[in-house]
Amino acid sequence: MVSNPPSHRPRPEYPRPQLRRDRWSSLNGEWAFGFDDDGVGLREQWFALTAQELAGTQLDQRILVPYAPQSKLSGIASDGQHDLVWYARTVTRPGDARPGDRIFLHFGAADYHATVWVNGIQVADHQGGHTPFSADITDALDAEGATSTLVVRVADQMTALDLPRGKQYWLPQSEGIFYTPTTGIWQSVWLEPVAPLHLTELHLTPDLDTGAAALEIALAGDTSEARVELHLSLHGEPVRVETLTADGPRTQHTLTVRRLDVAAPGGNVGGWNGFAVWSPEQPDLYDLRIRVYSPDGILADEVESYFGMRSIEAKDGKVLLNGRPYFQRLVLDQGYFPGGVLTAPSDDDLRRDIELAKELGFNGARKHQKVEDPRWLYWADRLGFLVWGEMANAYAYSRDYVGRITSEWQEVVRRDHNHPCIVAWVPMNESWAVPQLDTDERQRAHLRAMYHLTRSLDVSRLVVSNDGWQHADTDLLTLHDYRTGEVVAVNYRSPAEAVAAESASMPAFVPGSSYSGQPILLTECGGIAFAVDGGGWGYTTAEEPEEFLASYRQLIEAIVGTPAVQGFCYTQLTDVEQEINGLTTFERVPKVDTHRLREITELPRP
Repeated sequence: MVSNPPSHRPRPEYPRPQLRRDRWSSLNGEWAFGFDDDGVGLREQWFALTAQELAGTQLDQRILVPYAPQSKLSGIASDGQHDLVWYARTVTRPGDARPGDRIFLHFGAADYHATVWVNGIQVADHQGGHTPFSADITDALDAEGATSTLVVRVADQMTALDLPRGKQYWLPQSEGIFYTPTTGIWQSVWLEPVAPLHLTELHLTPDLDTGAAALEIALAGDTSEARVELHLSLHGEPVRVETLTADGPRTQHTLTVRRLDVAAPGGNVGGWNGFAVWSPEQPDLYDLRIRVYSPDGILADEVESYFGMRSIEAKDGKVLLNGRPYFQRLVLDQGYFPGGVLTAPSDDDLRRDIELAKELGFNGARKHQKVEDPRWLYWADRLGFLVWGEMANAYAYSRDYVGRITSEWQEVVRRDHNHPCIVAWVPMNESWAVPQLDTDERQRAHLRAMYHLTRSLDVSRLVVSNDGWQHADTDLLTLHDYRTGEVVAVNYRSPAEAVAAESASMPAFVPGSSYSGQPILLTECGGIAFAVDGGGWGYTTAEEPEEFLASYRQLIEAIVGTPAVQGFCYTQLTDVEQEINGLTTFERVPKVDTHRLREITELPRP
């Protein structure tokens, strides 16, 4: 039914950079596709039909996965509201599968509620539009060499405001700060054969004080007396090999906890007590190859990963990176792409966005209201780029909302924990979904719960309570202020003045919480609209390049000139649809001279 030569597949790179295997096959490419506006698919059991039957009737369109149907690159470019979509294609057992292997089906992300069948057998059901899910489909596949039918149904209630959705708009046309929505599969899909004994999860936490990484490995299968070899290297040079042995007979996941020493025996390989440290200026990464052996010595699984040794903390009103004060010059990045909406057209586009931000003088980004493709985080790790990982928020509070966001946020933190580029978690933004924080104790409890939930999952990073205003418990005081540099220079001369600034007529803290010396950062500012082609909007405007540069300089001078502020996040890297306050156009063309922009962005602190 569907033919996708490897050379013509979209997004052909391996999708999961922190847990890589050599044996895998991409399912990106052309799928049969259809809308189910009347909601009859389940009743008529579309999932039980063959791919050929579906393609000729109910699913009479073709879509290019992993691009959402709202995008031009998908081949659909739908601009209507379709809450139910279906996909189908044929699959076969991978040719590189070995006897006894289990076959796993992986989805990078599908927005919002995905149900998956193979040959009419349900193999997966996942809620959450921004996080991955997998299924062991071995027993549902037809015999070796035979063709099986893969069917996916995705439900996405476009007007449900208590769904975590970020900037995806619920009305027909984009406006203001809201943009084109995304429905259905929007990240890569792939098959992966693995032995019954295999690695399922890797969790690495660096500790500069001990010169080691805390290592947790989850295994599946019969792990009795299984042996795990850890091959650690730096810049292609071996550092050490460690061996772990599973304890006792197990037939389910077993978790091995170990401190992996990163210092080279008898030598100095870096600038921190004998080991290399990751930073934007020198993004040294350790490569890790993990081999899992069965009790009889047969290699069952081999996985490649990497990690960086770095620390981040808030102390005495400053942010310390690797033990030293570090001024963060971040840019707001909303992760929308021409032609692809939330999906980058290519891996090169993800890399280029980071390179562009660094060319403009920024040392990091706040990825705003989006859980980004792991490949973008991979390039941030490799290129040296700080990241604030942020949840895509909902807009209405309900008990269902609380369950949805807490569940999905845990998956986000778990998925991205190993990336050294991430230095802060932002579960909430500008009181979205919790608009009654001043009067509703439930919403204040939820705000505090999200902070402590995040800390319970990861104490190695900073956690922002509610980026912008109305903070509760928080590691950083982050404020949004789109006023001019002249106003910023006056309102942020001291911590007390910053707390009292209330740029959006919103208090810095909720009732019952107050400032206690946290580092202060201006995490949304600027937003200067400068139109190169056509109209649009921004928070302030500039008519000519020189006027834009003058306003930008005035703002950055004001921010770096006050010791009360420990960093900023400028709005924003690129234009996004009708919002034209980017430093570049939506097509990533700089609006003014990049060298002059960089000079201003990197203005030194006095």
